[in-house]
Amino acid sequence: MRPEVSVLLPYRDVAATVGEALESVLAEQAIALEVVIVDDGSSDDGPAVVDAIARRDARVRHVRLAQARAPGSANGIVAALQRACALAEAPLLARMDADDVSLPGRLRRSCDALRADPSLAAVGTRVEAFPAEAVGGGLSRYVAWMNSVVTKEEHARALFVESPLCHPSVTMRRDALERVGGFRETEGPEDYDLWLRFDEAGLGLAKLDDVLLRWRHRADRLTFNDPRYALARFAELKAPYLARRLRALGRPFAIWGAGKTGKRLARALELHDAWPARFYDIDPRKVGRPARGARIEAPDALERGAPGASGAAGAETIVVAVGEPGARDVVRARLDALGLVEGRDYLCAS
Repeated sequence: MRPEVSVLLPYRDVAATVGEALESVLAEQAIALEVVIVDDGSSDDGPAVVDAIARRDARVRHVRLAQARAPGSANGIVAALQRACALAEAPLLARMDADDVSLPGRLRRSCDALRADPSLAAVGTRVEAFPAEAVGGGLSRYVAWMNSVVTKEEHARALFVESPLCHPSVTMRRDALERVGGFRETEGPEDYDLWLRFDEAGLGLAKLDDVLLRWRHRADRLTFNDPRYALARFAELKAPYLARRLRALGRPFAIWGAGKTGKRLARALELHDAWPARFYDIDPRKVGRPARGARIEAPDALERGAPGASGAAGAETIVVAVGEPGARDVVRARLDALGLVEGRDYLCAS
């Protein structure tokens, strides 16, 4: 019987956790599934653990990537995912990582959500980061923010702020993935690149409103150590998509936030011929000074500007790029009070 969903599970040197991760997926019996699990050059006992499970569960297809680089090196997650996609048989593709735990009902409910809304390309879930001793304040804030973004509309508004989906929690349509070019190598995080491409193609993202994945963190996790996951890489990755969105809106744009976040984003946008007409900032020490060649103004200028005048509310698209916790919501409320509409008159980014 053809599976309803193929689970793509790349791994390397995770003997201590790969068995638990794989068994957590296989425990879901309410849906026809297969797991295409790809070993990317493991040197520990992980392949033996997987082989033992595969011998007693025909739903597991264990594949080993040929080493494309020096002995003992990895091809990388994108190569492993590309290989898994080529072998997968189902119309829906779910992601899983070898150190996480899938909770009961994740796959069934994710597939049901995709079938219920043809406009969606991918559905994730809320996640729980663990173990507690490995989860610092920054990660806790990110998970809380990510878990707060649930609906398709919320994902569309959040996409230029951060990656709003936890990759190993996601299930997606194969045809949508193929439509945007599949998994690809980038200078930044491969999952965020995919969400941006889905969005630009007019394909929606959403999230189930329950925690259905336990997201394990370790000090050596790529999220913390790979240079592709640095803040500058995120800004560079989103910049061409944001620049095209701003041009499509057809107005000059300003950046609210003349601190590190706003200036980093401005630098990235400049590489795509997108230059802010001005910055806004609440710090009186910055007002009147230049930033990236544009004048910094107080936000009060939005309220007192004549309708239709340069700097007046609605005359330009405002990109909210502030880094202080809670500041984005304060700015959003202020812009909403002026009658501006998020997505049309202003965008939030970082």
